[in-house]
Amino acid sequence: MSSDQKHPYHLVDPSPWPLVTAFSALLMAWGGIVYMHEEKSLIFLLGSLAVVLSSVFWWRDVVKESRTGIYHNKVVQIGLRYGMLLFIASEVMFFAAWFWAFFDVALYPGVDSPELTGRMEAINGIFPPEEINLINPFGIPLLNTVILLTSGVTITWAHHALKVGNKKNFLIFLLLTVILGAIFTGFQAYEYMVAEFSIDEGIYPSTFYMATGFHGAHVLIGSIFLLVCFFRGLGDHFQPEKHLGFEFAAWYWHFVDVVWLFLFAFVYWWASV
Repeated sequence: MSSDQKHPYHLVDPSPWPLVTAFSALLMAWGGIVYMHEEKSLIFLLGSLAVVLSSVFWWRDVVKESRTGIYHNKVVQIGLRYGMLLFIASEVMFFAAWFWAFFDVALYPGVDSPELTGRMEAINGIFPPEEINLINPFGIPLLNTVILLTSGVTITWAHHALKVGNKKNFLIFLLLTVILGAIFTGFQAYEYMVAEFSIDEGIYPSTFYMATGFHGAHVLIGSIFLLVCFFRGLGDHFQPEKHLGFEFAAWYWHFVDVVWLFLFAFVYWWASV
């Protein structure tokens, strides 16, 4: 038997991280359920910490594989791109669920049917309910829209700089993107603090907080993703012709931008008209 590789695919070495991450996610989900029922957060915090640590170690190994120049050949890169596209597609379906819930009640708040009687009575056939003091869409939400759109420009500029081999501009505009993401998150947190309704006050507040809250979580994750790319850029991990890690981070960030445009247009502005 020859030891020569007979195919261009990368068969990864046995790794404990998929199994460890799966159990960590299970612990975090279980802890989240316990917290919602009993307000005990220890299990949730332990599960969250385990997910973060296992993810860090798993991605560390992937970065090492990419740095060797052996495993991530052209065929493997195509497979990785397909994998990232499918992941983003799954994220689209995730947010589609929240938009479905929002439009279901927004378009049919007063449908006269036995199944919807309780909902109709709860909101008097009007959506959003009259007693909800909505957030002004042309305040913080509009400012955050400008911030995210600007971050889309800066990350595109950073990508262009990387492709032409301009490391200085790549790092500058990548760092600007991270800063804009942090500013967006800060404004989002402030908006939640001053909002005059809470998640348990009805259909609109629950859909509002679930949709915008999960988007905010994605902005935070994307910012961490880009910050890791910044430090990898300092260490010369990326080349103009090969920078999948940053390319995937840019795709993810543009996805976050697009989702926010839909949130602003419908959950903030259209709901307030």
